[in-house]
Amino acid sequence: MPEVRMKNYMEDCVEDMLPQLMAKLDICQCERCRMDVMAYVLNKLPPKYVVTRKGHLYAKLTTIQTQFEVDIIANVTKAAEIIRANPRHNE
Repeated sequence: MPEVRMKNYMEDCVEDMLPQLMAKLDICQCERCRMDVMAYVLNKLPPKYVVTRKGHLYAKLTTIQTQFEVDIIANVTKAAEIIRANPRHNE
């Protein structure tokens, strides 16, 4: 029987959109700043758990994908303002 796992689909959505959004928002794209922005955004958005089988999504959440994108853009924009004003990449 294939291995079944739980996955927070929101993580994938944020990770997929993050590079393009950070570039547009002109924020440092070093690993530390990227992870700080991602952590901020994921802490603001509700998780969307799905069951996966062998690393593939068992159930796609396409019906609410557009709302995910709007929520992600808004939260990345807010996170970019905060991280830009308080970068931690030199710690």
